[in-house]
Amino acid sequence: MRFLITGAAGMLGQDLQAALAGRDVTSLGRSDLDVTDLEAVRAAVAGHDVVINAAAYTKVDDAESHEDEAYAVNATGALNLAKAAADVGARLVSVSTDYVFDGSAVEPYAENAPYVPISAYGRTKAAGEKLALDANPGRTFIVRTAWLYGAGGPNFAKTMLRIAESKETWSVVDDQVGQPTWTADLAAQIVSLLDADAPGGIYHGTNGGQTSWFGFARAVLDHSGLDPERITPTDSSSFSRPAPRPAYSVLGHDGWAIAGISPMRDWSEALAAAADAGVLIAP
Repeated sequence: MRFLITGAAGMLGQDLQAALAGRDVTSLGRSDLDVTDLEAVRAAVAGHDVVINAAAYTKVDDAESHEDEAYAVNATGALNLAKAAADVGARLVSVSTDYVFDGSAVEPYAENAPYVPISAYGRTKAAGEKLALDANPGRTFIVRTAWLYGAGGPNFAKTMLRIAESKETWSVVDDQVGQPTWTADLAAQIVSLLDADAPGGIYHGTNGGQTSWFGFARAVLDHSGLDPERITPTDSSSFSRPAPRPAYSVLGHDGWAIAGISPMRDWSEALAAAADAGVLIAP
């Protein structure tokens, strides 16, 4: 199989390249391919059997005032890749997000839960999911993820370690719950999904278990040999941001059973492995 990765320069894109090492892979970053340009996308996709779309507009707060720009990448871009994949009979994996939900649930969101986005970013990603599934039916895989961290880019874990260098104590919200997810685990899971020749549809690509941002932050410090007691809990009302955040971002993993693939390991186990791999280093 010939693989094409879009958004290859990003944190997940870099780990996808590592997970596909030794295979026939074309890796294109933002400067190499504008996913909003259909003809450029068609030219890039030609000759490939699998397209993995890790390109995204991820500036959640900026999207509130630049929704058209976010839509162009997250929705039109996903549609263009799906159209191009359909033209050549290729499979498309498009990475999406927990922000397609409103965060009001009290149990993990099922893969078929209805869309209820509460932010511009969430609306554009939900639109991208629907457009891609419709344009390349049966051969499109939506992999929703959340709370990503990894070696290849800025993320919450690195931010906590950077803050630790300059502050003795600080506060992190304890009223938003989700699943910290290591991009290396997600990349490996996506490759397993493709190798399994699984049916198209929606899958939830997050590490298992759940915690709050506060719990995640303390675990990052703990695994880095720092005192987690330096972090104290607070609530979301302490932070004013343009885009609302889902309070509950826990995703269910029943879809993996259909594909005959085990779900991803617990977030705490993944974080320990990431620390051992040297991922938890302040920028």
